[in-house]
Amino acid sequence: MSDAWKRMAAEKALEDVRPGMKLGIGTGSTAEHFIRALGARVRDGLDVVGVPTSERTETLARSEGIQMTTLDHLPSLDLTVDGADEIDPQMNLIKGGGGALLREKIVAAASQRMVVIADASKLVPVLGGFPLPIEVVPFGLGATWRAVEKVFADLGLSGALSLRGGDDHPFVTDSGHYILDAALTEIRAPAALAAALVAIPGVAEHGLFIGLASKAYVAGPDGVATVTRA
Repeated sequence: MSDAWKRMAAEKALEDVRPGMKLGIGTGSTAEHFIRALGARVRDGLDVVGVPTSERTETLARSEGIQMTTLDHLPSLDLTVDGADEIDPQMNLIKGGGGALLREKIVAAASQRMVVIADASKLVPVLGGFPLPIEVVPFGLGATWRAVEKVFADLGLSGALSLRGGDDHPFVTDSGHYILDAALTEIRAPAALAAALVAIPGVAEHGLFIGLASKAYVAGPDGVATVTRA
């Protein structure tokens, strides 16, 4: 049922899309449902242009006939539609399970609005059940790793860090970075953690999206609910 719910949420987000819009288009399984639904609308005559958050998204969107461009040509967007790995009651998010968190955050920050699409399992009372992705520069990985662990200790957080893909075959993002996944269980002060992580020189970005999403379409057994900040 989860995949069907993702598709329902994605199709609901089409109601926010207007002709002539400049769209940020997210990455991940739920975003792919949105891309396919948007592509059908485009083939029926809807005129929009999109900025992708990953190479995978760009490839799929172009195959659907959606006009693609970059933030260099469209530095300000009307709307970004993207999925999330977790959503708390204040509309703070954890994102990055698909490995595109840096580009996703750049695109979301360049948009007037961000709408999240998700299934009901993504709603949580407190962020942290999903491992927090932290995108890091490969150079000086050991030093960055230790700095991240010190931030956790200073904030009273505990949880193991792991290199996505492992030492032998680390996952590499579209921007050429690695990802550390932090199994923190609970993040009670996401804003403090976000500020501390981004201050580490080797951290390119983290998967805490704070104050970026205005609402979410969340699908479950009773249909699609519209969720806003508590």
